[in-house]
Amino acid sequence: MSTSIKTQKGFTLIEILIVIGIIAILAAVVIVAINPARQFAQARNAQRSSNVNTILNAINQYMVENNGTLPANITTTATEICATGGTGCADATPDLIDLSVLTTNEQYLVSIPVDPSCPDACDSVNDGIGYTVVKVQTDVLLLMLLMQNLVQQSLLLDNQFYTQ
Repeated sequence: MSTSIKTQKGFTLIEILIVIGIIAILAAVVIVAINPARQFAQARNAQRSSNVNTILNAINQYMVENNGTLPANITTTATEICATGGTGCADATPDLIDLSVLTTNEQYLVSIPVDPSCPDACDSVNDGIGYTVVKVQTDVLLLMLLMQNLVQQSLLLDNQFYTQ
């Protein structure tokens, strides 16, 4: 008499559920450690810092070539900068500062950099770029930008850049 014993190969349902649970826990730990929202925020802030330096460098080059004078449109009132070719700059009473003198013939800039969170955080009705500029003294320029509850100020003083 021959008896055959059946052996089953494979995993039980409990084993599969345990493995899925372990993978889910590891995935949650990795997502928390990476924190994609924070990574994107840091990337946007790095872009903002680069944009501010680009604008300040263009204004600095303009000042060097024009005997130390700032572009005439920069006033002592903090005002958002108008985008390159923006229609809000051409109004009789503009709500934005027109720095097209920096982009004429692409002499200093090809176009004015725009904040990464625009158009939501900008004056998109008037073609704002999200950065504000103000003349503090005769040769002192303050360029401000909002970095998600953090205000970074870059100061151009005597052709030297200072960041607070």
